[in-house]
Amino acid sequence: MAGTDSDLQLCGIHHLTAVTADASGNHDFYTHVLGMRMVKKTVNQDDVSAYHLFYADGEASPGSDLTFFDWPVERERRGTNSIVRTALRVSGAALAYWDDRLTEFGVTHDPVQEADGRRQLAFEDAEGQRLALIDDGGAGDTHPWDRSPVPAAQQIRGLGPITISVPKLAASDRFLTEILAMRQVRRYAEGAASVHVYAMGEGGAAAELHVRVEPNLRPAQPGAGSVHHVAFRIPDAAYDAWADRYNRLGVRSSGPVDRFYFRSLYAREPGGILYEIATDGPGFATDEPMATLGERLSLPPFLEAQRAAIERNLKPL
Repeated sequence: MAGTDSDLQLCGIHHLTAVTADASGNHDFYTHVLGMRMVKKTVNQDDVSAYHLFYADGEASPGSDLTFFDWPVERERRGTNSIVRTALRVSGAALAYWDDRLTEFGVTHDPVQEADGRRQLAFEDAEGQRLALIDDGGAGDTHPWDRSPVPAAQQIRGLGPITISVPKLAASDRFLTEILAMRQVRRYAEGAASVHVYAMGEGGAAAELHVRVEPNLRPAQPGAGSVHHVAFRIPDAAYDAWADRYNRLGVRSSGPVDRFYFRSLYAREPGGILYEIATDGPGFATDEPMATLGERLSLPPFLEAQRAAIERNLKPL
């Protein structure tokens, strides 16, 4: 593999896409309990029978999107070679509020504790999606949603870090550093696992991937409660250069994919985990006003002619 290009850097986490088998329950949990804003109700562009639901902050900012494919599947079998936890950033002062709120709604959660120098509150949704609210130190901008049931100061600010599990580090490390130009900045122990932290761009909680090395676990089997892929941010202007980089380094990838709301490149790391590179723009307000994002079914132009058939096959939400 060739060395990294100093002028091509990922900026941080763009979005994370997981799997639900209960779109209605999923919508209730993420909008009502967690207070996130549904910013786009659309369909999986590769499987239009399935919803693709996007939850984010008040302005649908890149880096705040937690998204779900709605598929009628069994629960995930947990294991390695998978994405195992999604952190949601909040202010440190908000963790006590969230401890009380999760208890109020009967959500099983760990006590607030410190990991890797940050205070966090780990919990799961009803399908076993592994999440954590993490103190991000107040870094970066915040865009609260004025219709959230959660007060503005306590709202989720965005995503990151994301944690993956692999049985061996070497091949995954080479992909992260030599292909994706991340840098390993530290490591820590979590139970029996050694966790290696990779940073992008300016670093910090919104721009980290944590890699757990767990050689004794069997490979995960995807299902409800699993994560489908994680996407990393790039400026719109860097997209062609990243596509060229993948080609030059011989990376097997999707090639350029236009998702209408952003442009993407997909590739799997050696353990099979799917990574996406996604542009910040054009954004979710491309086809509907910012004030009413997510209130109706949105379809990219190439699917609009199929709207009637698509709507007939979707469950009410």
